[in-house]
Amino acid sequence: MEFDPNGFPVPFLQRMERMLGSEYPAFLERFALGSRHHGLRVNPLKLSPQEFLSRHGEARHGNMFAEPLTPVPWAETGFIYDEADRPGKSPLHEAGLYYIQEPSAMSAVEALDVKPGLRVLDLCAAPGGKTTQIAGKMMGEGLLIANEIIPSRAKILSQNIERMGIGNTIVLNETPARLAERFPSTFDRILVDAPCSGEGMYRKNDIALTEWSEDNVKMCAARQDEILDAAARMLAPGGRIVYSTCTFSPDEDEGSICRFLAAHPEFSLDHAKPEAFFEPADGRFLEQAVYHPETPVPDDIGKALRVWPHKVDGEGHFLAALTLSADAPDYSPDYPVLPIGSGRLPKAEAMLYREFAEHTLSETGRDFLEAGVFTLFGSELYIEPAEVLPLDRLKVVRCGIHTGSFLKNRFEPAHALALALKSEDFSGGARVGMEEATRFLRGETLDIAAEKGWQPVILCEKGGEYPLGWCKSDGRRLKNHYPKGLRKL
Repeated sequence: MEFDPNGFPVPFLQRMERMLGSEYPAFLERFALGSRHHGLRVNPLKLSPQEFLSRHGEARHGNMFAEPLTPVPWAETGFIYDEADRPGKSPLHEAGLYYIQEPSAMSAVEALDVKPGLRVLDLCAAPGGKTTQIAGKMMGEGLLIANEIIPSRAKILSQNIERMGIGNTIVLNETPARLAERFPSTFDRILVDAPCSGEGMYRKNDIALTEWSEDNVKMCAARQDEILDAAARMLAPGGRIVYSTCTFSPDEDEGSICRFLAAHPEFSLDHAKPEAFFEPADGRFLEQAVYHPETPVPDDIGKALRVWPHKVDGEGHFLAALTLSADAPDYSPDYPVLPIGSGRLPKAEAMLYREFAEHTLSETGRDFLEAGVFTLFGSELYIEPAEVLPLDRLKVVRCGIHTGSFLKNRFEPAHALALALKSEDFSGGARVGMEEATRFLRGETLDIAAEKGWQPVILCEKGGEYPLGWCKSDGRRLKNHYPKGLRKL
């Protein structure tokens, strides 16, 4: 394949020129030569965006950002930071205060219209940026299923959910078709952030550049049709699907929506907010389609949105909101809701957990955990969300909060438990500053006096207190129990 001097496939650029016409030079200048925009999204489960800005996000604090953060206009918890900054290196990142995420990628969840208490499915969830954004809008209420078909990516998804302290989420490693068989008409909201040709992220992902071809575009479009069909079967009447990609390909953007609506007349397009910041989709782009170009284009295709990198501070994206008629048939079974306290532990394990909880957790911490359902997987204790769907014979990667392990007549708390709780949920704790926190994240023993036994290590920084992990105190020093695989060597 022929490539231009900037490394872009020439057939791709020719198609973009036909699509954009007079706007093509501005697009090419920004896309080929412009700098990338770097973003982070504050985790509202830990603190509000206003608290983050006041404590950590202003240049006057000096230890993280060289310039003041710029708000992402379409995401209330999103901010753009300078390319020279490295917030991913800070202990605040390991405490789950924010997620590093490209600004345009924050748009799809804003269009999903998530509220606390809903059942939500993120169908193609890894690495977890949009899952954690959804969880922040749910604020611990309702049930969030995050699915990823590739096992290695499902593990990364689970780790990011753990770092952000999310408790009402179940991580699955299944095919969309298998989930559709199990959960018909079940979810109020479904996000389909579809695997795609990745044209919009070429500046970030060199591998996607080398893989571009019309055949790959066709393959992606066919796969997206299958995923959307599965999502349609799982949506409850009156529910909402948001479909998003990070590609410019009309086959995978407008084409996917047109093919879906032709096959599913019970669905309709809705306005994909935040429409004020982006451009309407255009059915004329389908003149460049190579996969089923004859599909009829609805008059309201402009309700779907395109994110152009020469018009906003972000990379290329596409998003469309699809709603299912409230009068559509409801095929959902009567899922049982497990009452609080139904997950009772065997007597020996219950005694060991209670001893740990009474020594280490405050009343608010104990109440928070006991609002879920205790579940043993072998020697591992999890606390599942109070509402949980039947998961038998499914590949479950994470089910709620991994609370700890029962080992030789003792209970050892899990790293996930420290991150799922707030500082006030502990009865004590070892308070540390930035320098000591950095040493803790490297796995070092700290010479800090604390009450004997398990203690959370809590970072105290500019008025905030953020749990980082566990240590075990002998009264004079803290033995480090930060997971070895996460240590910053």
